[in-house]
Amino acid sequence: MSDTRPKLLIVEDDPGLQRQLRWAYEDYQLFIAGDREEAIEMLRAEAPDVVTLDLGLPPDPDGTTEGFATLAEILRIKPDTKVIVASGHGARESALDAIAGGAYDFYQKPVDIDELGLIVRRAFHVQALEKENVRLSETAPDDSRVLGRIISGAPEMMKVARTIERVAAAQVSVMLLGASGTGKELLAQGLHDVSTRRNEAFVAINCAAIPETLLESELFGHEKGAFTGAVKTTPGKIEQAQGGTLFLDEVGDIPLALQVKLLRFLQERVIERLGGRQPIAVDTRIICATHQNLEAMIAAGSFREDLYYRLAEIVIRIPALRDRPGDPALLARHFLSRFARDMNPQVKGLAPDAMAALDAWNWPGNVRELENRMKRAVIMADGKLVTAADLDLDDERIEGGDVVNLKAAREMADRRAIRRAIARTDGNISGAAKILGISRPTLYDLLKQYQMQG
Repeated sequence: MSDTRPKLLIVEDDPGLQRQLRWAYEDYQLFIAGDREEAIEMLRAEAPDVVTLDLGLPPDPDGTTEGFATLAEILRIKPDTKVIVASGHGARESALDAIAGGAYDFYQKPVDIDELGLIVRRAFHVQALEKENVRLSETAPDDSRVLGRIISGAPEMMKVARTIERVAAAQVSVMLLGASGTGKELLAQGLHDVSTRRNEAFVAINCAAIPETLLESELFGHEKGAFTGAVKTTPGKIEQAQGGTLFLDEVGDIPLALQVKLLRFLQERVIERLGGRQPIAVDTRIICATHQNLEAMIAAGSFREDLYYRLAEIVIRIPALRDRPGDPALLARHFLSRFARDMNPQVKGLAPDAMAALDAWNWPGNVRELENRMKRAVIMADGKLVTAADLDLDDERIEGGDVVNLKAAREMADRRAIRRAIARTDGNISGAAKILGISRPTLYDLLKQYQMQG
C-alpha cells in the first residue's frame, strides 16, 4: 500500500536534532538531509511540499551562505515548495533575507518542536489550498471546471461545486443565492459548461441594470413597429438562449407585471414578442440569482410565490468570502499576478502585514471588493511587496468591524492582536508572545481556542 502522508524534507546537519525531529513528525513521510547535495537529491526524487531548512549547513555551519544557496536552488527546481528557514545566526537580518529570497516562513533557533510543528502544519495547509486551486482552475479539463473561473480551496465552495456537478445534467431551474460580489454569474457559467447544453449559448442579463420600461423587450424581444424606435424585429434574451442557458441576475428586481409573463414562459415554454401575436416555442434552461430575500418579498407582495417555486427548483447558497477560509490569500495572489503583469511588474508578492490584514478584514464587498483593492494596491505599491497600507487595510480600517456582543468583541480583538504579532515577527511564536505580553504556552492555547493553527 502506498504511503499517502504528506512529504516533509528536513535539511539539518545536527544528528541529535535529526533524531528529535524524526520522532516528532510521525504524521509525515519524513526525509532528512545533512547538506545541500543530499537535500537537492531528495527534492528531485521525492518532491516534498514542505521543507525545513537550517541555514547553517556544511561547509559553512557557522554562517548562512550555504543555507541561502540551498534555498535558492530548492525554489529554482520546485518553485511551489514551502520552505521554512531556521537559523540562530543574526536572526532578524536572516529572516528578512530569507523571506525576500522566497522562503515561506522563518524560525529562530533553538528549535521548539511544538512551535515549529505549528508552522509546518500551516505550510501544509496553505500548500493544500493552492494545489486544490490549481486543480480546479488550470489542470482540470474544460468540461469539468465546475467553478468556471472561480478560484477557491475552501470546503464551503467545494460543497457548492459538488452540488453543481449533480444538478448540471438535470433539466431543472436553479437559483443561486448569495451576497453581491460572491461570483454568482461565474458559477452560473460553470454550471452551463458542465451541462448537456454546453455547446449552445449562455446568455446573461442583469434585471436590475435595465430600466423597467425596456426590460420586457430585452427579455422577450419585439416586433418591428411595436413601439417608437422599433425599426426591426429583434429576438429577446430568452430566444437568444435557444437550446442553451439563460442567466437572470438580480431576478428579484423584475417588476410584478413582467413576473406574470415570465411565469407563463416557465409553465408553457412559449413566448410572444412585444407587439407580436405568434407564440414561439423556446427550449432554454433558466438559472437565476439574487442577493435579496425573496421569501420576505413574497410576504410583502412584491414577488410572486408561484414564480419563486418555478425558478427555485434547486437552490444553491453561495458563501460570503469571509466564510471561505484561506480564499482571501489565494485570490489576492491570483489578482496580484494578473494585475502586476500589466500595471506594475516590480510587484512580486504580499508583505506579512498585508497577509494579516487580508485575514482580518470582513470583506463586506466579497470577491469584487478584494479584486478592486488588489488592483489599487498593485498600482500604488512602491516596493516589491504589497502592504496593508497599499490595500487601504491599515489598523484603523480593520478596527472598524461590527461587534455583536462583548464576547465577540474580545475574540475579535484577540484574533487581530495575534495575527499582527505573528506577522510582525515573521511567524516566530516566541517573539509574538513577547509582543503580546503573554507566555508561549498561553499563545498556543489561544491559537487552539480560536482554531488559528494551520
